[in-house]
Amino acid sequence: MSVLKTVVWKVLNLPEPRKDTPAPQPEPPQQRTTPSAGAAQWVAAGKRVQAERNGQGKPPVATESTQARTPVTPWALQEEKSGTRALVTAGRIALWAVVALAAITGVRSWFWPSEPAPAPAPKVQQGPTYPVQDAQSIAARFAYSYLTWDEAKPDERAKALARDMPKGVDTTAGWNSKGQQSVLIAQPGQVAELGNQRARVHVDVLVNTPGETTDKKKTQPAVQKWIGLEVPVLYTSGRIVVTGEPGIVGVPTSGPSVTDQNAADSDVELSAQTKSTVDTFFTEYAKGEADSVTAPGASVPPLPAGMTLMDVQSWNVDQGKGTDRTGTAVVRWQIGDAELEQTYRVELTRVASAAAERWQVAEVHGGAS
Repeated sequence: MSVLKTVVWKVLNLPEPRKDTPAPQPEPPQQRTTPSAGAAQWVAAGKRVQAERNGQGKPPVATESTQARTPVTPWALQEEKSGTRALVTAGRIALWAVVALAAITGVRSWFWPSEPAPAPAPKVQQGPTYPVQDAQSIAARFAYSYLTWDEAKPDERAKALARDMPKGVDTTAGWNSKGQQSVLIAQPGQVAELGNQRARVHVDVLVNTPGETTDKKKTQPAVQKWIGLEVPVLYTSGRIVVTGEPGIVGVPTSGPSVTDQNAADSDVELSAQTKSTVDTFFTEYAKGEADSVTAPGASVPPLPAGMTLMDVQSWNVDQGKGTDRTGTAVVRWQIGDAELEQTYRVELTRVASAAAERWQVAEVHGGAS
């Protein structure tokens, strides 16, 4: 019997079947000779005489012996082993647990029907990102050519525009071939994607317009001004092209409003202790000799020539702990005849030697943040 069949037989608590034994074959019938009536009497008398000679009271009665046969069952009861009994018990428990779970789950679904599983989020195939840097580069070059004109050399502008516009487009359209103007700076900015590989690029341009001559033959000074130019572009055949005429737009006159920045609390005592250290550093900084007063291992590039320290107007060290601290310095410089106020963030470190300890500058950065 296979292992699986034996386990199922035990779980169902059925007696284990015995191996099949061949059924006893019936004996072939024996032929009996039936004596005649007279002969039977002589035979019986002979048997009585023989019995009397042997001392028996009554001669044996010749009867046909019947063989009692024990009925054979198809299986035999055997004592179960402890491991088999445990396996049967575990199987019954598991079977009833499955039945109970199925019943509980079915009843629960009558009162609390299960909610359908949420549909999976659709997969969005990410296409190649728009070539923003290429668009900015082409738009800046186009803006430089578009806002540069000279009535004495009209063909130069047309040739410059042809580099960045579709083949066959009339690059002389849009200008009446009069006047003169040059571009000093073309700075690309935001790229607004419009779909279908199209975009709009904002370029800030600093143009220089030469002075004009009045009726009295007096020449007006040249004018330099910032203007904005929005350039429509298209990404096709692996490159950016300008698809049409751009438009001049205004340049913001101020930045957006921002929330006030929370100033860090000042360590008044340490600020007073290190004020002379910071004054000395900026004095040597302007001379290009900052390495002589900085902490070991620090490297501070020198300032441009022509800057003279007027004073350190304020110095405040942020609250903190440890041997590395940071503070804010407001410094006035003299550059030629002009005076310029600037803000620096200065990092200090405490340097210890056998003689004493002192604070020295480790790094310096421009700006308050």
